[in-house]
Amino acid sequence: MYIYDSVSKKKVPFEPIVKGEVKMYVCGPTVYDDAHLGHARSSIAFDLLRRVLVRLGYRVTFVKNFTDIDDKIIKKMQESGKSLEEITNHYIKRYKDEMHKLGVKDADIEPKATQTVGEIISFIQDLLNKKLAYKLDDGIYFDTSKDKKYLSISGMQIEEENLQSRVCPMNQKKDLKDFALWKFSKEGEPTYSASFGDGRPGWHIECSCMIKKHIANPNAPYQIDIHGGGMDLLFPHHENEASQTRCESGQELSKHWMHNGFVTINDEKMSKSLGNSFFLKDALAKYDGEILRFYLLSTHYRANFNFSQEDLLISKKRLDKIYRLKKRAFGTKNTIVNKNFVASLMEALSDDLNISKALSVIDEMTSNINEKLDIEPKNRALKSEAMANIDFLDKVLGIGYKNPYTYFQLGLSQEQKREIEELIEKRNKAKKKKNYTLADEIRAKLTKQKIQLMDTTEGTQWEKIDE
Repeated sequence: MYIYDSVSKKKVPFEPIVKGEVKMYVCGPTVYDDAHLGHARSSIAFDLLRRVLVRLGYRVTFVKNFTDIDDKIIKKMQESGKSLEEITNHYIKRYKDEMHKLGVKDADIEPKATQTVGEIISFIQDLLNKKLAYKLDDGIYFDTSKDKKYLSISGMQIEEENLQSRVCPMNQKKDLKDFALWKFSKEGEPTYSASFGDGRPGWHIECSCMIKKHIANPNAPYQIDIHGGGMDLLFPHHENEASQTRCESGQELSKHWMHNGFVTINDEKMSKSLGNSFFLKDALAKYDGEILRFYLLSTHYRANFNFSQEDLLISKKRLDKIYRLKKRAFGTKNTIVNKNFVASLMEALSDDLNISKALSVIDEMTSNINEKLDIEPKNRALKSEAMANIDFLDKVLGIGYKNPYTYFQLGLSQEQKREIEELIEKRNKAKKKKNYTLADEIRAKLTKQKIQLMDTTEGTQWEKIDE
C-alpha cells in the first residue's frame, strides 16, 4: 500500500507503527449546521481508505470526532435560544443519517469534545507546568516559539501581514502564531471548571486530547498511523494539533497525514457568502445516496472536485453499466469472485486510492462479462462470477448493493410506480388481444414520461430514463 503523505509531499510505502494494525483519526464536523458536500467528500474518501486497509488485512481502529463546543455553536445557541445539547444532538443525528445514505460506515469510536473536557484540562495544565503555555486575560495560549518544529506539518511560510486574518487578533499574545487552548467564561456561554480558570476548550486542543484518550500509542515515536481531513484543515488546525502534542508528549502526533481536496460548485469555491454552500440534504433530495457516493468517488481524493449536474449524470451512466450487468445476472447465486479482477482492483486502490485506474478495471470487467453473455446468455457460471464481482465492489467501494430493478426506478414515488405497472399490465392485455394500436399508444405514453420498456422472456421490465 502506498499513500501520499501531505508533510513529505510524496507517495510513500505505508508501514504501520504496529504490524498489522492501523490507528486512524479523521476530523469530523463542527455540529452547528447541516452537512455540506465538503463533509461528504471527506467522509467518502476516508471511508474508502478504511475499506481498502481492511481488505488488505489490517486491523483498523477508526476514530472520527464531533466538535460539539465551539464559537459557531455558541452563536447558534444565542440565535435560537436552544441548549448546546439540543443543537449538537440534532445535527449529529442529521449528519449520521446522511452519511449512512452515502454508504459511509460509522467510525469505531465517535468521541465528542464535551466528553473529553477532563482530559483537555489535564493536557493544558501539563503545558502550563512545562511553561509551554501562558495565561492572558481572555484565556490560556500555546507558546509556539517553544516548538522549533512549528510549521513543519503544513510547510507554511507565514508573513506577518496575512497571519492576522488567518489566526486571530493579536490581543496580548506573545506572537501572532500563538493560539487559544482555553477560553475563559463569558456570560451566557457553556462553562467548565478548571484550576487555571473556568471556561471552555479551544478548537485545536480537542482533537489532540481525543486522540490521546482513545488511540494514542504511548510507546512509539508517533501516536497514530494516519491523521486525515480536508485540505482546509492543514493550517492552522492540523499544524496546531501536531505542535501541542509534540510539546506535551515528546511524540509526533501522526506518522502520516492525508488530506482530501476542496469542493467547488460549477467551478466556484463552495462558500456560504456566495450562496453556493451546497447542503448535502439538498443533494440527497435530488439524487440517490449511492449515485452521489459514486460521483464523489470518481475523482481522486486529493484532487479538487467540481460538482456539476452534467458530470453527475455522466458518472451515473458508468454506475448504470454495473447495474445493467447485475440485472443480466440477477437471481444467480454468487460463488467465487474473479481473482484477477480482485487483484487488479486492489492493486489500483493500493496505489494511493487510484480511483481512475480502479474504475478502468471495473469498466473492463463489465465489458468482458457482457460480451461473453452476449454469446452465451444462459451461462450460469458467468452470471455467478458477475454477481460475486459486484458483491466485492460493495465491500470495497460501497456500490452495487441494490436490487437492479429497484435501482433503475429511483426517483419515482410508490404511486407513480403503481400507475406505470397498471399501464404495463393494460398494454400486456392489449397485446394478448392483438390490439397492437392500443399497446403502441401505451408504450408511447410511457416513453413521453421517460419510461423505457423492455419485453423479455421473464415479462416486461421497465426503467426510468435520465433527463
